[in-house]
Amino acid sequence: MNTAGHGDTNGSGSYDAILVGGGIMSATLATLLHQVEPTWRIAVVERLGELAQESSGPWNNAGTGHAALCELNYAPQAADGSVDIAKAVHVNEQFQVTRQLWAFLVESGQIPNPEAFIQPTPHISFVWGAKNVDYLKKRFDLMENHPLFAGMEYSEDPKVIAEWAPLLFAGRTGDEPVAATRSTAGTDVDFGSLTNLLIEPLVASGAVTMELGVEVRSIKKTNGIWKVAGKNRDTGAAFSANAPFVFVGAGGQAITLLQKSGIKEIKGFGGFPVSGEFWRTTNPEIVAQHKAKVYGKAAVGAPPMSVPHLDTRMVDGKPALMFGPYAGFSPRFLKAGSLFDIFKSIRLHNLVPMLQVGLKELGLVKYLITELLASKKKQLVSLQEYFPDAKMDDWEKITAGQRVQVIKKVPGKGGVLQFGTEVITAADGSIAGLLGASPGASTAPSIMLEIIEKCFADKMDDWKPALEKMIPSYGAPLSDRPELAAELHERTTRALGLDRA
Repeated sequence: MNTAGHGDTNGSGSYDAILVGGGIMSATLATLLHQVEPTWRIAVVERLGELAQESSGPWNNAGTGHAALCELNYAPQAADGSVDIAKAVHVNEQFQVTRQLWAFLVESGQIPNPEAFIQPTPHISFVWGAKNVDYLKKRFDLMENHPLFAGMEYSEDPKVIAEWAPLLFAGRTGDEPVAATRSTAGTDVDFGSLTNLLIEPLVASGAVTMELGVEVRSIKKTNGIWKVAGKNRDTGAAFSANAPFVFVGAGGQAITLLQKSGIKEIKGFGGFPVSGEFWRTTNPEIVAQHKAKVYGKAAVGAPPMSVPHLDTRMVDGKPALMFGPYAGFSPRFLKAGSLFDIFKSIRLHNLVPMLQVGLKELGLVKYLITELLASKKKQLVSLQEYFPDAKMDDWEKITAGQRVQVIKKVPGKGGVLQFGTEVITAADGSIAGLLGASPGASTAPSIMLEIIEKCFADKMDDWKPALEKMIPSYGAPLSDRPELAAELHERTTRALGLDRA
């Protein structure tokens, strides 16, 4: 979507809700709010000239429909060797909610063609070495009989694994033990395309007003109403809009915007920006040999976000492969942000937690420095662990989106760096924002439902029927309802076209 809509007069107006940020989070929240309150007027304000150009952009993320089918960091192993899949179950539960919402939108005609944003793509976990094989087998044993992981396969046979993902064994030598799991329920998602598919019909109906190219500079509350103000980055024209509810889904910039709102709930929070780089190939001979997302284990001492993966991608109807991530660093909070972003976010209330994290996370700092200094040859070696025959001439480096990891003040622990997402909500529910990263986009509906429940508690009884229509499992986990889990999996698979070859 390249054309900005306007409010009542020259970018000014009154709305029922203002959503700051034009990515998948705001698009999902706008969709949910329109379903429960069709008469509401919603403004979406985006600082760039198009939607989904930051973290939601297809080349700024891995496009994995994160369901914990292959991501090993969601099933950590304890010092005693035991494996815990509680996080994996939680993430999968969230993605089932996502699938249900998307299926509803397809079935109701609001998304005409699911193939425009989602592709069936097997999810594979691949490891080598006796200890890692033992770990993967323990993980599989816990998952194979769980209703949310039905159909998962396990093999230690190189021939079988090579059939699942031929590139993994093209040129591989030696007799080191290997193992893999595979789930054919996996997906590849173009969140940029999906963002536009969600927003376009809302704009066409008049429910949503788009304000593109507008940078928000101020968020202030007066007499129970929030005033969001800024200016058009191209024309310099002033922008202001009012609403009783504001959502800040501006990616890495959310922390500074929430600070400007003055809400006490943001105190103690800071951000640590991390960028990522991937190698990408569109060589048709290579791409044709790999139709899966293959995740491995992060190196010892590396953060969870560094889990290496070799991914099939489908963007704008064109297939490609990506491998990474290779960590990078920039003080920017957005890919198109300012070099001073991290410094602008420092306040007296978050300075100590940020310094404490800096002292505690020396291992992370060392890892980032090592990654930044890594030569192309060393990066190629990492790729060759998953694709032994890889040649650098076939690959190009791309810079993915910025991620701002959450630094929070925890009683008794001081500053803590966390790698998930954090919902910040004012006590009166009039403003909310989202900090953090993975699993992010894949779990947007669950996160937005959490915001709706916190911010509109007095409306939930009235809204519940509409929410249950969209999300049949709403209100209770599918883990406890295996028959419903199977039924909804079959329904969403059919609706989203995930049963196509």
